[in-house]
Amino acid sequence: MPQKILVTGGGGYIGSHCVVELIEAGYHPVVIDNFSNAVREGDVPESLRRIEKFLNTQIEFHELDLLDKPGLEKIFKKHSFYAVMHFAGLKAVGESVEQPLRYYRVNLTGTINLLDVMQSHGVRNLVFSSSATVYGDPQKLPIDEQHPVGGCTNPYGKTKYFIEEMIRDQCTAEKDWNAVLLRYFNPIGAHISGQIGEDPQGIPNNLLPYVAQVAIGRRKHLNVFGNDYSTPDGTGVRDYIHVVDLAKGHIAAVSKLKDNSGCKVYNLGTGTGYSVLQMVNAMEKASGRKIAYQIAPRRSGDVASCYADPSLAEKELGWKAEYGLERMCEDLWRWQSQNPTGFSKGTQP
Repeated sequence: MPQKILVTGGGGYIGSHCVVELIEAGYHPVVIDNFSNAVREGDVPESLRRIEKFLNTQIEFHELDLLDKPGLEKIFKKHSFYAVMHFAGLKAVGESVEQPLRYYRVNLTGTINLLDVMQSHGVRNLVFSSSATVYGDPQKLPIDEQHPVGGCTNPYGKTKYFIEEMIRDQCTAEKDWNAVLLRYFNPIGAHISGQIGEDPQGIPNNLLPYVAQVAIGRRKHLNVFGNDYSTPDGTGVRDYIHVVDLAKGHIAAVSKLKDNSGCKVYNLGTGTGYSVLQMVNAMEKASGRKIAYQIAPRRSGDVASCYADPSLAEKELGWKAEYGLERMCEDLWRWQSQNPTGFSKGTQP
């Protein structure tokens, strides 16, 4: 029997791409999502409906919020899970600054409920979706896993850091627990089918979906926040990683759980930083369209440069990002041009 993996937040951007890789690697994902970042089609996320179609498979889905502990208990009673992949959570940096309590309630309480229910049902394996935001302002580049954590610049980053600490403490207290904490850099791109991708609700918070929406004509121009950073062209530099590479890193992490090595932490990035203007140029090339932009003042909390040292993941997980910038932009453009309004039909503002 294929091993069952519970995927929380599996209807969202990264979760849905991981569901694809889990199925292709021979696992049996069971997905829960509360639709806070997933577009509904009937009773299921549209992303999963499309995956079922292009992989010719069926995916078990339950609409559930992690704040609903009895509902979570029910799912753990029904299934015997080998591991949990935990993506569910609120994730907008700016919004977290405006609504800190909501972020703490949803992200922290939701995770405590999940860990509690795992503990009481004997599920001891966890892969957690963390973020490079736990590093705060980089003290040195590239950032390796030994870089100090906790100096987060916003409540969203703090929730990721606190959850990492909770999982770490649980693994220390319960010797049979295994966890892999994956610190993502900047996931972009989409599945090669063009059927699933990032579909931000409202104004995109991330650079690439915004650039793609400018290219498709949904937005007039891009605001480039700051061109006076000490970077090659003055704009912010980030480590962009193809979402399919990222998803494959999660499959490698599930394999790692078999080693019973307690709590492990890995960066998932490419190790290469690209500036905002380099990304704009790459998207112009992929789309064959001019992308209008304006220089705007710096945003508070933005760092000049941030990129990973991903060598530990290569050494211990046997994982390495394969796709370069051109492929990331081509795949993003295929998704955006085939789905000008994302998963929803019709026109969005």
